[in-house]
Amino acid sequence: MSHGFELDPGAPVGVSVPRNPLLAVLNQVLLAINRLVLTLSMLALVLGAAVLTSSVATRYFLHWSTDWQDEVAVFLLVGSVFMCCAYVQALRGHVGIEALAEWLPAGVNRVRLLFVDVASLLFCTFFAWKSWALLHEAWVEGQTTSSSFAPPLWIPYGLMTAGMGLLVLQLFLQSAVRLLGGERRAGDAP
Repeated sequence: MSHGFELDPGAPVGVSVPRNPLLAVLNQVLLAINRLVLTLSMLALVLGAAVLTSSVATRYFLHWSTDWQDEVAVFLLVGSVFMCCAYVQALRGHVGIEALAEWLPAGVNRVRLLFVDVASLLFCTFFAWKSWALLHEAWVEGQTTSSSFAPPLWIPYGLMTAGMGLLVLQLFLQSAVRLLGGERRAGDAP
């Protein structure tokens, strides 16, 4: 499985295990973190939907201003998206282009997949570093949004940084697994 087009939604995450014991432990830790984050993100999406629904109802029926609700909903949605990136990557569920995969020899395709993982790792590491810089700047300078509600900007930047950090760890794990022996099925002997 390379990019998730053939994903079985009913299959459990983590059915394959890295052959390297250290990477297998890192895989289990990341899997547990990703599942927790996924659960929290699902709750955040439901909460965001409830906030937006109450905003619409409050504006329509009571004619009250609801400036805080839009920003809270955006923060919840941004957090959910960034925090779930590592879980989606663990499934290899991000959109990918598979036009060449079927025509390439297996060895060349493995090199292509490693190249994609390493290039993604480098890009996401840069993105995580820039996210950290934004988070630090927002924290130190006490930056807030420009609305009258004015929540602190370190909240969305913190979620973005944490999500990108988890994604970098997931990409590092997947690149290391490709370089250090591959994977085996969960029930097979090590």
